[in-house]
Amino acid sequence: MSNLKEDALKYHAEPRPGKIATHITKPTATQRDLSLAYSPGVAEPVREIHKDPEAAYLYTGKGNLVAVISDGSAVLGLGNVGALAGKPVMEGKGLLFKRFADIDVFDIEVATQDVEEFITVVKNIAGTFGGINLEDISAPRCFEIEKRLQAMLDIPVFHDDQHGTAVIIAAGLMNALEIQGKKIGDVNIVCVGAGAAGIASMNLLGALGADKQKLLMVDSKGVLHTGRTDLNAFKRDYAVETDKHTLADACQGADVFIGLSGPDIMTVDMLNSMAANPIVFALSNPDPEINPVVALAARSDLIMATGRSDQPNQINNVLGFPFLFRGALDVRARCINIEMLKAAVYTLAELAREPVPQDVLDAYGLDALEFGKDYIIPKPFDLRLRERVPAAVSKAACDSGVARL
Repeated sequence: MSNLKEDALKYHAEPRPGKIATHITKPTATQRDLSLAYSPGVAEPVREIHKDPEAAYLYTGKGNLVAVISDGSAVLGLGNVGALAGKPVMEGKGLLFKRFADIDVFDIEVATQDVEEFITVVKNIAGTFGGINLEDISAPRCFEIEKRLQAMLDIPVFHDDQHGTAVIIAAGLMNALEIQGKKIGDVNIVCVGAGAAGIASMNLLGALGADKQKLLMVDSKGVLHTGRTDLNAFKRDYAVETDKHTLADACQGADVFIGLSGPDIMTVDMLNSMAANPIVFALSNPDPEINPVVALAARSDLIMATGRSDQPNQINNVLGFPFLFRGALDVRARCINIEMLKAAVYTLAELAREPVPQDVLDAYGLDALEFGKDYIIPKPFDLRLRERVPAAVSKAACDSGVARL
């Protein structure tokens, strides 16, 4: 860990501080170039945009520019470290947008955690961008912020901690269910963690056919059930009438366990109480809800996924948000809706069932990789992601009527 700390600090500091920068996209070698880039030539696109705001997509970088915006209230596993301390993460998000989908990013750290102030800031700068990626904002504030900004703005407003996570979980789960011989409408699902990612993931699974009555959500005080009086409006929506009140109760007979909470909260006894051919997504990072080595030793019929890159079946948001935004930006979508999320889920799931190209095997130092218990979701360096997912998202945007192009 000491080497990791030193390497990470050196990586961020040298040879130039930070991870992202701007670059010039037009010639600047002559006086004529500068007269076109700035005064007097720049007046011409200004006049065109003044007449028609949509012309900003033609004459500026707006159409390929996303804002990654945070208040620093829920940064990775570090908690409420504040806006400025969250900047390395937001720059990292910009790096991933550019690396995987060639999308430009301005990272914006807003030094307030007041909902009204934050919404006002984002609303007032939104015209600069083709899309807004909200990042690392604590629940339940994130739900209100996203919903209100979506209603105010005519560009995509997307909270990746909610929907990006949900898309990758859903895609992996669709394939895991296929392998285990189960259908999404029939399975009993336990979700530990009733925050942004948990609630959004269950919303998407419901849209894909999961039975809400077969779903138990668990927070730090136990199962969300109708007898509890301490639930906010978002948690109340998932309260069910049940005599199962603890995590151990919830695991009994469950087909699927989705962990979005903290390390080592699932015991071997809980795992052994699950139904035959169980699926466990232990996504707490870096330490999952149950150690995968321990879990696989206990259940040979298990499909296991984690958030770790050194384990099979990594549930990684980089499979989702760059390509969702690429598809949305390519057709100037006004939002990212449920149809677009579902299109991404189905495309990711289908891609994992196809033969894996040699360049992907080489990138991961593997001799072979095929659809099965240890490969239920594509690898991030699979170049087919850039081809397939944005196209599917763009088509869904057009079919659902939210695309300008």
